[in-house]
Amino acid sequence: MKILKVLILPIMCGTLAMAAPVYAADSAANTNMQILLDKVKADKKMLVAANMDLSDAESKAFWPIYDSYQKDLMKLNERILKTIESYAKAYNTGAMTDQQAQPLINEMLDVEAAEAAMRKSYAAKLGKALPAKKVARYLQIENKIRAAIRFNLADQIPLVQ
Repeated sequence: MKILKVLILPIMCGTLAMAAPVYAADSAANTNMQILLDKVKADKKMLVAANMDLSDAESKAFWPIYDSYQKDLMKLNERILKTIESYAKAYNTGAMTDQQAQPLINEMLDVEAAEAAMRKSYAAKLGKALPAKKVARYLQIENKIRAAIRFNLADQIPLVQ
């Protein structure tokens, strides 16, 4: 698990970057951002591969499920980003009102429920392809990465005023 500790910070930072939309106006900046995002995805995949110890048969079954999970996770990341952007906009205008806070609360709770449902769904899919211990290991790896990202977000996002 040393590999997990060594690679989690770059992946954490990169995963946050993956959730961010590209605002650059010129195609060179867009190309550079895409190169960065592709590297982060590859680094995360390398981290997972290094910690999963999959046989050839398990790999053939696992990686398509992993890729599908990552696509669905990106959709959740985009929802989180939009919620954070809405919060930042409200925060920067001064004291947040209850009318501004309630939709943000509802969306974050919905995202958390959707993420839990997604994990449960993918755990079942993975359970058909891998032994339970390896399913648990993969879910642990994803959970550690998500926890690091959430810690970073919590550290940077100020409390509601």
